[in-house]
Amino acid sequence: MITQIAIARVLTIRSTWPARLQSMMLLALIIAVGPESLCADLPKVQVSNVRRVFHNGEHNAFTDLVLYQNRYYLAFRSCPDGHMVHPTSSIIIMVSDDLKSWQQVHRFSVKHRDTRDPHFLVFKQELFVYTGTWYSGATTLPREQYDLNKHLGYAAWTTDGKVWNSPVLLDGTYGHYVWKANTFGDKAFLCGRRKTDFAEGPKGEGTAVESLMLESDDGLIWRKRAVFQPSRGDETAFLFEPSGNVLAIGRSGSRPAQILKSRPPYTDWYRNDLDRYIGGPLLVRWGDRIVVGGRRSTDNGPKTSMCWLDEEDLHEFASLPSGGDNSYPGFLELSPTHAAMSWYSSHEKDANGQNITAIYMADLTIGN
Repeated sequence: MITQIAIARVLTIRSTWPARLQSMMLLALIIAVGPESLCADLPKVQVSNVRRVFHNGEHNAFTDLVLYQNRYYLAFRSCPDGHMVHPTSSIIIMVSDDLKSWQQVHRFSVKHRDTRDPHFLVFKQELFVYTGTWYSGATTLPREQYDLNKHLGYAAWTTDGKVWNSPVLLDGTYGHYVWKANTFGDKAFLCGRRKTDFAEGPKGEGTAVESLMLESDDGLIWRKRAVFQPSRGDETAFLFEPSGNVLAIGRSGSRPAQILKSRPPYTDWYRNDLDRYIGGPLLVRWGDRIVVGGRRSTDNGPKTSMCWLDEEDLHEFASLPSGGDNSYPGFLELSPTHAAMSWYSSHEKDANGQNITAIYMADLTIGN
């Protein structure tokens, strides 16, 4: 209510301001007032039914979850050669009617490319799975030869969950590492990071990378809409309000993650560092609250962590069984008090005592 009144007052007087000042002042007001703090009301969450849902002896990682046409879908990357960039990697898509029994419904790869970080998007009644792909040649390239300028986004998409079209290249994404997507109105929006000015040089991460909000009318052809991280661009998740205002959580390499905010037409952005590093950030609604998840650095090594976001403060409500190479959670709200999540981890060992990297799921329940 406070936010609505304050914005209404600004809207009644801003007609006398220059257009650029109007935009900046309104964005500042949205950021400064924000939603009322939920800290006193943040509930406890019970984690139950932790289970390993997939392991095939390969490196399995980078998960996502979605509900589409009353069925549950799980996506992740699988690669016999491990975590890094390999042309032997592929994206596996599985389906379930009960979140317990899973069947593989589709698997795809891209010739001479490493496929990774699959993310779902339901858009205009179609289900898309997006993957960023490093060019790797016929054999695995040395790490120093990775080139962001040769990156290209691909998709698999379906209208019924049974017949899949893949791999389909995403026009407008060459030179971009594509990541999570979301929708607002009749547009889809996708995170894509690229070298500033497509500069030539080594690998191209760090300060030389900017993050873009890409926009699409059909989920397959993309164009630049905005630059939201002009430096240290990285994995970013978007969450849209009914007004079109956008909240985002962006990884920033090994530095603290950033919270980002803007409003249409997304020309002005608020950025502020959070209190921790987040790898593979998740940003979703659960009831009337906001959840942030991802890999967190702890005294006991990296862990998959789930937090409530209260204004710009993170309050951890769960640390999942995890260790070593882990995180990149998927999340699915089942009700205002019940959710399911996926993640990957390498904390378990096989019969020979070797660590495996497998896909896990758990139930989350809000309690008293």
